[in-house]
Amino acid sequence: MAASIFLSFSDNPVFKQYATYAAVVTLKMMFLSAWTAKHRISQRVFINSEDTPGKPQYVRRDDSVERVRRCHRNDLENIPPFLVLGLLYVLTGPSVSAASWHFRIFAASRFLHTVAYLTPLPQPSRALGFTVGLIINVSMAVQVIMSGQL
Repeated sequence: MAASIFLSFSDNPVFKQYATYAAVVTLKMMFLSAWTAKHRISQRVFINSEDTPGKPQYVRRDDSVERVRRCHRNDLENIPPFLVLGLLYVLTGPSVSAASWHFRIFAASRFLHTVAYLTPLPQPSRALGFTVGLIINVSMAVQVIMSGQL
């Protein structure tokens, strides 16, 4: 099958699902960037002195800002591998059902992780969200590696 068919919305429902969930988790990650900025501004917490000229008291750390920032950083560490591995996984030709479950569970795990981090919910809720997403990425990586074996 030609690569153009593998990466087609009309000819490949697995790619269509991947693209949808990739967009959802990417938007969530981008939202956390904006949420961090909103928290910084509302709490008057800045990292760089040039952001608040003449007001050094605003260059400081704040626990609520740091919590949002750490949540965003966790997305930055986990979503890009999903984007790469998910696309490679699509190219292995998985069943629509198996791929859908991989993509859905990963997206749900990242939303659970975010809610657990920002609420904050007691552990192990945040750890569960992280671990499930990690397992999905590992599962897709193993499928890609197995498909690449000669």
